[in-house]
Amino acid sequence: MRLCSIASGSSGNCIYAGTDTTHVLVDAGISGKRVENGLNDIGLTGRDIDAILITHEHIDHIAGLGVLSRRYGIPIYTTEKTADAIQETKSVGKIPEELFHPVCAEEAFTIKDLTVNPMHISHDAADPVGYRFSYGSSHAAVCTDLGTYNDYTVECLKGMDVLLLEANHDVNMLQVGKYPYYLKRRILGDKGHLSNETAGQLLCRLLHDNMKQILLGHLSRENNYEALAYETVCAEVTMGDNPYKAKDFRIDVAHRDTASEVVEV
Repeated sequence: MRLCSIASGSSGNCIYAGTDTTHVLVDAGISGKRVENGLNDIGLTGRDIDAILITHEHIDHIAGLGVLSRRYGIPIYTTEKTADAIQETKSVGKIPEELFHPVCAEEAFTIKDLTVNPMHISHDAADPVGYRFSYGSSHAAVCTDLGTYNDYTVECLKGMDVLLLEANHDVNMLQVGKYPYYLKRRILGDKGHLSNETAGQLLCRLLHDNMKQILLGHLSRENNYEALAYETVCAEVTMGDNPYKAKDFRIDVAHRDTASEVVEV
């Protein structure tokens, strides 16, 4: 199984997951052209994509969805409430109803040889989900856009070989930054986004001997930067209540505007 971040950040998100015979995208929050270019970088085209899995309806996750789904007739998997919200988003354009396939959290389904299991996340959207993938003994997950985590989140994400986890903002940068108060309050709330520190604390509960790689994703352009996210999460892991140190694992930051290396597990 392979995982690759084509783009990950507050300005747009698109993640590839797949096997030798199955290719899916998690979100399409960048232009169709950028998605195509990212796929080309890993030896694929839009025609190869078997499905687009949508986490929620915010524009940084669906901006290119209409173009891609209409151009190639790609099936869209998402919750019913999210599908309704997408169809009400004028900038995406009208998407044929027959392309939508409803999913529910904790109800696994298969796309060819890839098993997909959605999970609840806490975010200010209609019915948001993260996605876990299984292929044989390999497991991966994409979990961003969650304002908080709990024991359920931990149980869902245990045992992953590769994990793309949100590290959206530095709390101090956000608090002193130019965002209006209501937006700061939203981001810091339980239905907002994970800070660097909180991402590190969650990661402490998920690490295990066989974890291959962690990708830190969905970084805010205004309230974070890659080196800060990396150093903060690594510090939380090394100083946290767990038997590991950050240097025991490969931890990377998913870029906002360029594809990451393909992770194979």
